[in-house]
Amino acid sequence: MDLSKCLNWGLNQKFSMNASVSVVCYKSKVLSNGKSPLMLRIYKDNKRKMIGLGVSILPKYWDFEKNKPTPRCPNKELIEKIILDKQVEYQRQILEFVAEQKEYTAALLVESKKVKLVNKTVGEFYKELLVNFRDSGNEGNRLVYKYSYNSLRDFTSSNLDIPFSSIDVAWLKRYESWFVGKKCKGTTLSVLFRTLRSTFNKAIEAKIVNKKYYPFNEYKVSKFDTSTRKRALSKEDMMRIITTETINATFIREFTRDVFTFAYLSGGISLVDMANLTSYNVHRGRLRYHRQKTHGAINFKLCEQAKEIIKKYAPYQKEAGYLFPIYDNRVHKNRYKRKIGSTRCLLRSIRS
Repeated sequence: MDLSKCLNWGLNQKFSMNASVSVVCYKSKVLSNGKSPLMLRIYKDNKRKMIGLGVSILPKYWDFEKNKPTPRCPNKELIEKIILDKQVEYQRQILEFVAEQKEYTAALLVESKKVKLVNKTVGEFYKELLVNFRDSGNEGNRLVYKYSYNSLRDFTSSNLDIPFSSIDVAWLKRYESWFVGKKCKGTTLSVLFRTLRSTFNKAIEAKIVNKKYYPFNEYKVSKFDTSTRKRALSKEDMMRIITTETINATFIREFTRDVFTFAYLSGGISLVDMANLTSYNVHRGRLRYHRQKTHGAINFKLCEQAKEIIKKYAPYQKEAGYLFPIYDNRVHKNRYKRKIGSTRCLLRSIRS
């Protein structure tokens, strides 16, 4: 039996116990995007119960006589699959009640099958994550997830008004093929698919999607090639960069070289760790901080050249609160407060 026949069977199926399960387009409710939600309608003993499917559709793409998507409906097969899956789920529960000779109502049927999930689309959940990353000052993760969000929007032609359950193995393979057509490298695919997988896991934790829809047990992200050729400068090249005078010196040129030099003299400190340094991180000629990525404690003696670089930006430190002109506490106020609090805790633990 093909999908359309199964769907018609599901829409018209009535049971001897006077119960029926069908789907309707709730056109009296119009969302901000002009679409109307699809609702599962359950009748039992002349009493009705309506359940949202988490899918909306433009009324012009719905056949109100046959209660199904029109042939020209975008994502027609996906919508039919969502409808059929939900109908079969409730029809099976009805049959279980009948087999157990258990009395039930439409409300009890809905309650028995109710999965306490939050009704959010892929796009809505991504936007929520981006706001959370921004508010928590996690700029690195925000940029990665924003990159993933933009990629998904491009792939779906800005249609992320879909449930996570629609992201199955077949969907992921189409997404991968789309990247292949754009000649993207394995490292790019690895980042984007790992981020999507992480988002799906977060959606499961947030009870937005049932874990039974998780597609990444079958679709392996590890297949993407992420190997890169190792690159390094020799010590002689490093010293040449550090000691050579800047030509046509401007602030940005000098600052770029100072950041590079300080990172080298500080054992390869990352840019994000350097950006978060404040005067509290410098104590008795030593630099002490927690790594942003691993949260490991770092503590080492500063060489004279590194001290000179810090001293060079002393005026900025008094105004902006950070060692280097990357962050500014007059702009990044919440970040600065959290930074000072965590740094003071670190210093107390070191001194005690």
